[in-house]
Amino acid sequence: QVQLVESGGGSVQAGGSLRLACQASRFPSRTFYMGWFRQVPGKGREGIAAISNYGTTTYADSVKGRFTISRDNVKNILYLEMNNLKPEDTAMYSCAVQFESRWNPPLSEISYSNWGQGTQVTVSS
Repeated sequence: QVQLVESGGGSVQAGGSLRLACQASRFPSRTFYMGWFRQVPGKGREGIAAISNYGTTTYADSVKGRFTISRDNVKNILYLEMNNLKPEDTAMYSCAVQFESRWNPPLSEISYSNWGQGTQVTVSS
């Protein structure tokens, strides 16, 4: 089993930036995809960005052009660079990984079986 630990959340004003990180304890396979999700109380998880071991990425329309997903394969860290943050970006952000080969990494929650605990992001207007 892989452990995922997120960091980098916090409070920021609208228009500001944050960078989230997700440290994985290990990578038992070279084929994988990783994703960032967010959730607000009373709503389901929203997949916002994903990256495959090939380097291909998928973004939700709500964050396209503002958020960038990347990974450090040496350190086993997944990043989410968030720019031009809006109050509606306020949520608990979690990372996830699935050890399968997928050219187009999915944003669906059901596609992932390893999850981190999350880090809170709060954007004030």
